[in-house]
Amino acid sequence: MKTLIAAYSGVLRGTGSSILSALQDLFSITWLNRSKVEKQLQVISVLQWVLSFLMLGVACSVILMYTFCTDCWLVAVLYFTWLVFDWNTPKKGGRRSQWVRNWAVWRYFRDYFPIQLVKTHNLLTTRNYIFGYHPHGIMGLGAFCNFSTEATEVSKKFPGIRPYLATLAGNFRMPVLREYLMSGGICPVNQDTIDYLLSKNGSGNAIIIVVGGAAESLSSMPGKNAVTLRNRKGFVKLALRHGADLVPTYSFGENEVYKQVIFEEGSWGRWVQKTFQKYIGFAPCIFHGRGLFSSDTWGLVPYSKPITTVGTIPLCQKM
Repeated sequence: MKTLIAAYSGVLRGTGSSILSALQDLFSITWLNRSKVEKQLQVISVLQWVLSFLMLGVACSVILMYTFCTDCWLVAVLYFTWLVFDWNTPKKGGRRSQWVRNWAVWRYFRDYFPIQLVKTHNLLTTRNYIFGYHPHGIMGLGAFCNFSTEATEVSKKFPGIRPYLATLAGNFRMPVLREYLMSGGICPVNQDTIDYLLSKNGSGNAIIIVVGGAAESLSSMPGKNAVTLRNRKGFVKLALRHGADLVPTYSFGENEVYKQVIFEEGSWGRWVQKTFQKYIGFAPCIFHGRGLFSSDTWGLVPYSKPITTVGTIPLCQKM
């Protein structure tokens, strides 16, 4: 308002230079506000996915069970009935939605870090592929953005290729969360799903497997790149069985976006992590990023560090 008053005063005094200066100040303020708004939208877009990843499944399960005890119990019954009939859909590739994959929120998600996908080789639509993705990081944010959304234009860079990001099968037992994951082309990382996609879903399928899994996530920390491959060769056997090509893929910067507490071997914390990893399939860890309103405080928002995902030439084509 002061800027507008200054410009109006310049008109009354007949000083054109004051008008020009006042307008320049006005445009600079507008641009500054727009920049701040876009930055906040980027933070919100990342936070909504982090909260969905951590809490959506459990929260929806609790709400659904509570609904059974209310007058809306019929809604819960109908959803559970649907769940029974739809139980095996995730194992058959799920229900990908191009509308969800093209949401504007994912572009803000991409720009927050930023995340980019580097194409180094064309992929034939007559073949199927298994991407061996490293590192896991805390949440695999690079894998999600690049292959479960169109934010980095994966469909344009690899036309005719359908990417399926494989994650823990337990996530697909969670109500609502399973629908959210399937809409992005995410599927369970188990043998039945991979067998189906590589043998009964035609060609042009690319299954992205974060090979290191929970064990690799426990080594995730800024400045360190550790790859876990020991006793994890099952995806190679599946590729050989179905004649699929292996594509080694690495995300530089994936380990930089969160900091975590690393427990020493033999400590109680490490024992708890390994027990969960062995019997449940995931390893709980203590991690933190930046705060919602300040980068100086601890919070769930990841640090804005660049993530660059690079896939090499498919191994069989290279040989």
